[in-house]
Amino acid sequence: MKRATDPGAPRRAPTVPPARLPIGARRALKKRRTRATRFLLTVSVASQEVTLWERATSRARRAGEPVYEFRERYIASTSRFGVGQLMDSNKTPLGLHRIARKIGGDQPIGTVFKSRKPIGLLSELPGAAIVHRILWLSGLEPGFNQGGRRDTFRRYVYIHGYGDESTLGRPASCGCVHLAARDLLPLYDRIPTGTLVWIGRR
Repeated sequence: MKRATDPGAPRRAPTVPPARLPIGARRALKKRRTRATRFLLTVSVASQEVTLWERATSRARRAGEPVYEFRERYIASTSRFGVGQLMDSNKTPLGLHRIARKIGGDQPIGTVFKSRKPIGLLSELPGAAIVHRILWLSGLEPGFNQGGRRDTFRRYVYIHGYGDESTLGRPASCGCVHLAARDLLPLYDRIPTGTLVWIGRR
């Protein structure tokens, strides 16, 4: 894994916070009438960023919507094949999801996973595809990212670490969302299973 000072290390996310959730995320929450979770992640394919939001208070609402406040923003990498919902497409799925399972919290940093099982360490397997921790996503929109050949969970789409962090900031994955270890590890510890995740083009 490259250090932040290395030329090939991923750039840091912009520090100017967004004022509110992306409009696509707000519409998805309202349309699905999904119960708001304390934290919410939004993924922007256009900017290759993941943003962490936290619900202001249980009573705070704006035009019937729960109010979320910006907390952190991270450089990410989505699919090099673009966006799409179909099985075996290797594309990043769009829409509203939740974190169905968290995997790897009992393993050392640098653990490499295959089929969600630890198989060694990054120091022994440089450039490994799935490293550190796994946040396994499940779609919440029937017919779009849930069910049949469009089911995100059955497609094994995760937010996870990647051996070559120099690829962050540009589309480089095979459908998952990659994060740097320095961002993924504290995020994994902070957000619980069930946390909502919205993936949008912008």
